[in-house]
Amino acid sequence: MKNHLKHLLLFAMLTVCSVATAVAQATLKGKVVDAETKEPLIGATVAVSGTSLGSITDIDGNFTVEIRAKKAVLVFSYVGYSELRREVNVSGSKADLGEIALTPDAVGLEEVSVIASIIKSDRQTPIPISNVKLAQIEEKVGNLEFPELLKSTPSVYVTRESGGYGDSRINMRGFDSSNLGILINGVPINGMENGKVYWSNWSGLSDVSQFIQVQRGLGASALGLSSVGGTMNMVTKSTEAKRGGSAYFGIGNDGYRKYSVSLSTGLMDNGWAVTLMGALNTGDGYVKGTNYEGWTYFGNISKVINEHHKLSLTAFGAPQWHNQRGTMHYIEDYKNSPDGGRFNNGYGYINGVLTGSGYGYNFYHKPQISLNHYWTINEQSSLSTSLYASIATGGGRRVRGNHTEWLTIDYNTGRPKDGAMMTTDGLIDFHSAMEANAASENGSEVIFTNAINDHKWYGLLSSYKNRFTENFTLTGGFDGRYYRGYHAEKIDDLLGGAYYAPGSKALDFQTSDAILKEGDYVQYYSVGEIVWAGLFAQAEYTKEKWSAFLSASLTEEAYRYHDRGGAPIDGKKISDFYHFLPWSVKGGFNYKFTKNHNVFVNAGYFTRAPFFNAVFPNNNIVANDNAPYEKIMTFELGYGFSTHNFNLALNGYYTRWNDKTTRRQIGDEYANITGLDAVHMGVELEATYKPVENLELKGMFSYGDWKWADDVNFTLYDDMGAPIGTYNAYVKDVHVGNSAQMTGALSASWEMFKGLKLSVDYNYAGKNYADFDPSNRTDKSDAGVDAWKLPDFYTIDLGMSYRFDLCKGLKAVVYSNVYNLTNTRYIADAKDGANHDWRSALVYYGFGTTWSTGFKIMF
Repeated sequence: MKNHLKHLLLFAMLTVCSVATAVAQATLKGKVVDAETKEPLIGATVAVSGTSLGSITDIDGNFTVEIRAKKAVLVFSYVGYSELRREVNVSGSKADLGEIALTPDAVGLEEVSVIASIIKSDRQTPIPISNVKLAQIEEKVGNLEFPELLKSTPSVYVTRESGGYGDSRINMRGFDSSNLGILINGVPINGMENGKVYWSNWSGLSDVSQFIQVQRGLGASALGLSSVGGTMNMVTKSTEAKRGGSAYFGIGNDGYRKYSVSLSTGLMDNGWAVTLMGALNTGDGYVKGTNYEGWTYFGNISKVINEHHKLSLTAFGAPQWHNQRGTMHYIEDYKNSPDGGRFNNGYGYINGVLTGSGYGYNFYHKPQISLNHYWTINEQSSLSTSLYASIATGGGRRVRGNHTEWLTIDYNTGRPKDGAMMTTDGLIDFHSAMEANAASENGSEVIFTNAINDHKWYGLLSSYKNRFTENFTLTGGFDGRYYRGYHAEKIDDLLGGAYYAPGSKALDFQTSDAILKEGDYVQYYSVGEIVWAGLFAQAEYTKEKWSAFLSASLTEEAYRYHDRGGAPIDGKKISDFYHFLPWSVKGGFNYKFTKNHNVFVNAGYFTRAPFFNAVFPNNNIVANDNAPYEKIMTFELGYGFSTHNFNLALNGYYTRWNDKTTRRQIGDEYANITGLDAVHMGVELEATYKPVENLELKGMFSYGDWKWADDVNFTLYDDMGAPIGTYNAYVKDVHVGNSAQMTGALSASWEMFKGLKLSVDYNYAGKNYADFDPSNRTDKSDAGVDAWKLPDFYTIDLGMSYRFDLCKGLKAVVYSNVYNLTNTRYIADAKDGANHDWRSALVYYGFGTTWSTGFKIMF
């Protein structure tokens, strides 16, 4: 009887376990799509509320997820879309939920993504991409510079360079910002005259960005952009679809303080929506003598007129001032300084106020205003138009006069010039210079000027898209721009003197015995004028297994120089217009075989007009008629593997660049180099793995081989634009410098329990060479000698965020980050020296351990 009872109990237990197991193995499936376009959302998160179970959607938006109860709440989320919660009852072991439609969480966000050429999946478009989403921006940014958010992206190298606020730089595949396409909401922001992007002008981007997409190589933008290395698309937060707001306060190392507030009406019944945001950053700076103050403002007013028309007005700006470290230094000088890598000797004090000297102070304000109209013509076609303007003002400090050596650090050595006035603690002695100016019978012998770089930039960008069939889409548009850049120096401070006498350097509208005061022009005064009109078109064909695209652009660019400060040449002070007609063509093919694998190939060829400075190298109206078009050819091959919890992307690239133009500063002189060839090739690997819903692991590795391909000659000019001489530079087979050619990263993000997320990031940089100085490569003995190779290094960052309900209607989150946890001492930037070794190189050290923490309330 006992044995029968045992068997009965065992049978009952097995029955219960079997039922429980059956419930545990209940599988739900479905497809997550955009509520308006019905396009699949790839990589959307599907979580089972209250558990660690979940999944992400595949390349077709499909998902499967297991639940362990008869009833469950599924939470669907995707960047840029409102979260959706859905309760599900399970009656069997399987259930098909059909389509789950998510709606954008910001008005016009979907349309901005279209005009900005945002790729939703690299499994559909044959271009390698990397995304940084809003949550990552908020969790990691702290007191980092905006470009540093991308430092774990393959083939990307970011440094804070001189260490001043906003002075960071970013290179992609060895190319600097002048050779990347950088856009905000689809509007290009690369400088019209030299292609550069100065991040201090955009220091508030981390406060207003919804997400960032990096497209390496050709990029998907149909615009005629000079994106040799890749394209960066920053999409701002636009107007929130929900009513609410937030307030933030943060602190960090070296006096860092940040305050921000945002308010949004949400989309109201009358179709209007308004979002406003403001922020303040201030601090002493990690490097000595680099205190700063930066403001950010953002506003968006949107109107949903009807189902066919939307209007969106956006204004964004980040006025700032910051003291800078104006020169690199020898490694020996850092070692001998008690400040180590923070060493800076280019500043002092005037009446107790910290003051940077030449190249030691910057101020700028570059607002951007855009009016966007989105017209959904019908189910197949749409027209997106952006009318924008940017009116910028600001500049940087220079030292001028008969005795500039009193207040000058030698740009070529990082050491005070002979005759420099220095205090006993090694800082610039402004007091002694001001006394000398006050005692001089000839007015100020040394003064501060501001090198002004104001501009007015107006543009119209319009893109028409038509999905003729389910498979074929055609996009075409117009890119028009008008730009006037004002370049001058104005006296900012007479430094104790009564006036300044320019003497032989008087401008054309000044007499030779001119007596100048603060606010007067000195040195030079010119205007650069550029007219730009471009057409672009792109055709895409998509099938279930494969997709392809072909795009082309043609741009008319016209340059004209106004020399307001110089004497007339042949009776003229305004040059003729010089016209260029660059063009591009690119295409790609992607093939998906089986459910999880895809391969792609892309190639392109384009020409680029020489930069404005290459056309007018003498800083007057005499143009260089022989300035060549730059010619770029690129090819790429890639492979992707994707499952519901694992993604891998591998690609290789080859880029040949002929007749590159570059401009290098050498002390108060500069070299204008044309006809430089380079070859950039390499491989990139990126992977993401989510073993469970609350744990994400990422890794990347990139290896490049980037070299200059020929020797060139260059002309050296003085600070007034007068040619000094022409020289040969022996650079063939020298590695392209100032960008690590081998990088790696590993990261883990773990939601330990609901609301608490921990992260760790490891970043490695190697095969980094010093940037070449053409003046150090004019002897034949330099031929075949590579630039100095910097030591490899790694850094480790830690992060923590905790989200919780503060009280009814109020939510809060605490952020905390430690960067370079191990206080690794590393060289981030270097300029090659005469001996091509570490002793003669000039360098910037990277930052040691820094930290930040912040508290945000959302309502």
